[in-house]
Amino acid sequence: MSTDTPEPKATFSAAAAEAPGFHPRRFWSWRPLSDRQSGDAVVSNFLLHWFPAKSYRASFAWSYSFWLGTVSAALLLLLTVSGLPLLFLYIPSVERAYASVKDIEYVVTFGSWIRAVHRLSAHGMVIAVALHLVRVYLTGAYKNAAGGGQRRQWNWVLGVAMLLITLFLSFTGYLLPWDQLAFWAVTVGTNIASSVPAIGPMMRELLIGGREIEQPTLIRFYVLHVLFLPALLGLLFAYHMWRIRKDGGMAAVDRAASTVPAAPVKTKSYTLMGIARGASVQVEAAVDEGGKEGIRSSPHLVRRLAVVFIRLLGSVQALMAIEFTLGGALRGAGDTRFPLFVVLAGMVVMRLGTAVTLNALGFSVEWIYAALIADYVVKGAMLIWRFRSGHWKTVLAREPAPVSSPIEPSEA
Repeated sequence: MSTDTPEPKATFSAAAAEAPGFHPRRFWSWRPLSDRQSGDAVVSNFLLHWFPAKSYRASFAWSYSFWLGTVSAALLLLLTVSGLPLLFLYIPSVERAYASVKDIEYVVTFGSWIRAVHRLSAHGMVIAVALHLVRVYLTGAYKNAAGGGQRRQWNWVLGVAMLLITLFLSFTGYLLPWDQLAFWAVTVGTNIASSVPAIGPMMRELLIGGREIEQPTLIRFYVLHVLFLPALLGLLFAYHMWRIRKDGGMAAVDRAASTVPAAPVKTKSYTLMGIARGASVQVEAAVDEGGKEGIRSSPHLVRRLAVVFIRLLGSVQALMAIEFTLGGALRGAGDTRFPLFVVLAGMVVMRLGTAVTLNALGFSVEWIYAALIADYVVKGAMLIWRFRSGHWKTVLAREPAPVSSPIEPSEA
């Protein structure tokens, strides 16, 4: 007589949790349980796979790089995400371009918010990339370390090329609203290009598609802005990051490695004769795992990316709130009316980003609460001034600025 025995339930032991590809926690890349999970997180994560499993502590120091490279990459991601909806809503036609932009501002749900995020992120990316190159030059990060095998000078050339592409992206996007300010700004810019000796006039005609700024110019700028220039920038960015990894990381790593000597580690090397004689050969091998200067790329890089992205999004929201509150000194604020939820969301995101940043930098809970209270006091004072002065009524009743009027056919 046979008896049916119940099958044992599957249980995950500690050894199984250490297996590659096994992720026992939902946010395992934020706080991995072991070195194996940390390395597996780097390999499995698309944003982290080009980083080593462990990095030198100097690479994460804010005082060295100010995280300007990470800021530039986060702004590029923000521009891509905010630009995709605009790609489907904008109409590249001289008759309908200005009207489509106004539809985005006033008719499309969250349209004014999306366009403001895209515009302010574009301004911020130009500033961040320029400051990043200045930092690289002043710290000498473009120089190769002793020992050869690096090509940091070539990576510096790629950085300059990406700065030029970023500027050209802003220039091509400037014409797309097809208003008076955009038209005359592009006119001045193309006239400057035509002053280049020998090839200047040909360069201008190739850029605008003729002798006048008309429909061919708008189409060329639109295609360059949404297709060719972003694709070229993405390829250069990917190669730029791969080149950094190939050269051993940031230049700060070279200085840290020169001050931390690699301690020889005794390892056993077995040979057939050694096993037959019952002996083995001791070999001195220098194995450098970072030592005390080496820290996990996960979760530290994950937290760094999260901090930068949250702070950038909060900064954009704060700038939008300032534009709405003060009437706006930046372009397009005169005819952009942000709803109240945008102002409140900006405050919430800024406070969350402040708390995460201070926590990542090692500040205690008391300092975090003090910073949040100070933030509430400043924002509260701004709101009190706004409502007591009645300036918000003036902003809401303001007509669109004359500088944003459409281009008439006779002017184009």
